[in-house]
Amino acid sequence: MHTRRHFLRQASAASAAAALPLALPEFAFAAPQRSFEPGSQRWRTFDVTTQVELALPPGAAQVWVPVPSIDTDWQKSLSTRFSSNGQAAIAWDGAQGAQMVHARFEPGTAKAMLEVTSRVSTRDRAVDWNARGQVADDAATHAAWTQPTALIPTDGLVRTAALHATRGAEGDVAKLHAIYDWIASNVYREPSVRGCGEGDVNAMLKLGSPSGKCADINALFVGMCRSVGIPARDLYGVRLAPSAFGYKELGGNSAQLAAAQHCRAEAYVKGHGWVAMDPADVTKVMRQETAAWIRDVSDPVVAPVNKKLFGCCEGNWMAYNDAHDVVLPGASGKPMGFLMYPVAETSAGRVDPYAPEQFRYSISAREVA
Repeated sequence: MHTRRHFLRQASAASAAAALPLALPEFAFAAPQRSFEPGSQRWRTFDVTTQVELALPPGAAQVWVPVPSIDTDWQKSLSTRFSSNGQAAIAWDGAQGAQMVHARFEPGTAKAMLEVTSRVSTRDRAVDWNARGQVADDAATHAAWTQPTALIPTDGLVRTAALHATRGAEGDVAKLHAIYDWIASNVYREPSVRGCGEGDVNAMLKLGSPSGKCADINALFVGMCRSVGIPARDLYGVRLAPSAFGYKELGGNSAQLAAAQHCRAEAYVKGHGWVAMDPADVTKVMRQETAAWIRDVSDPVVAPVNKKLFGCCEGNWMAYNDAHDVVLPGASGKPMGFLMYPVAETSAGRVDPYAPEQFRYSISAREVA
């Protein structure tokens, strides 16, 4: 038991107490332990609205807005409605299953406008690593999720990093944890990267110290998993609401979500099925949750997130799709590495999605009963 030190004795004690600072126990200065406990089974339903305005040069134009096409035990993609001053329709990329609203605008249209509202229900994901169930194992489907993509190779630098990270690990769960821990310790979030990053894994690893944002960091996680035979994939979506656990970086302002896009990952584990993974958000909390850059995953701010995002995710986020190498129907530009942002093309080519003077869009979410 801690005993407060007496600085002076008896007759001088009262005056000394007034003059000297109070000696506090050492633990009073420690940062409080934070809480992050996704696991609620309560469904939440949101109407998510994307509004696009595109200033047009002479000639025709097209806009593609992703909409949710994921139906799982943690997300239900319920409906989509839209309006436009062009010709708009629901479309698919064909091979990867990404759904979108595709709008075409005739030459002479002064300003292209498209509004899309999708209703989606979400809830937390939480795996019980101690409970293995009877999960159907589709070998053909899972083989597809160990293949390389244009931006996520499974050989060369990626495989070298994965073999280094998993040295001595036995079994898929141990290998997953080794890769997850390696990324949290060796990759950092770089706030200056535009958007969510490009997801170019080799370009990251060629850096002396790999860095990026969620589409980069979780793509690296997926590539490393695939390179050692563990099926893994990215889920591309957007944060819809603040975090229930007080982490400002793990939530979004429902009224202004145009910069709230976020890529999560998942891996397939026998006996558990597809399990949520998000090492990128661990690095985000380390870099941006506090004014100081936290370098240690055992820090009391980071530790709860680091522990839970290996298998759990909060349901304040919506996935659009899990597609890579997306071919936009009717597009003249090259395939997209992923589809998480609105995309536009004019007679001058593909529009920079981060150039608001050309391409304005907003995203908002409204929770409904």
